[in-house]
Amino acid sequence: MDAATGLTQRDLEDRGFSGFIAFERLPDADVPDESGIYVVLRPSLTAPGFLNTSPAGWRGHRDPTVRTEQLAAKWVQGAHIVYIGKADAGAAARHGLRGRLRQYGRSGVGSSGHWGGRYIWQLRDFASLLVAWRTTAETRPAEAEADLIDEFILCHGRPPFANLRRGSRI
Repeated sequence: MDAATGLTQRDLEDRGFSGFIAFERLPDADVPDESGIYVVLRPSLTAPGFLNTSPAGWRGHRDPTVRTEQLAAKWVQGAHIVYIGKADAGAAARHGLRGRLRQYGRSGVGSSGHWGGRYIWQLRDFASLLVAWRTTAETRPAEAEADLIDEFILCHGRPPFANLRRGSRI
């Protein structure tokens, strides 16, 4: 792990993450149906710009748009990871990683299926974000997600930009 940037793409690859593709490529990607965790990375470490209005879908009567001042305050300088999430397998859980990631990608173009992590859609360069995943047969996704968020916090002093919660342990 690089002390300056925390968890890098190389670190994640060494831990079994794969993909590292743009959300627009998810429909054609070979994403597993199994349970797992995923990360959204921003390749650039330059200061981001923020959109005044989110293109993400509303959730009922809740607007996904956040004030740009709030986004700037939440930004984690020097971090490539902007969001860490989990996906459970099974019909009730939206069919594992494949279903969860497609749902998340669709939320950026107006669907309302993924409320968590919505801050990423207000990044001016959201189209350049990459998503990567790994299955978690060895542990529960919630535990693996919380572990990775905890590691991120140890490195950066706070959770990733778009994580509004620390993750949950079972």
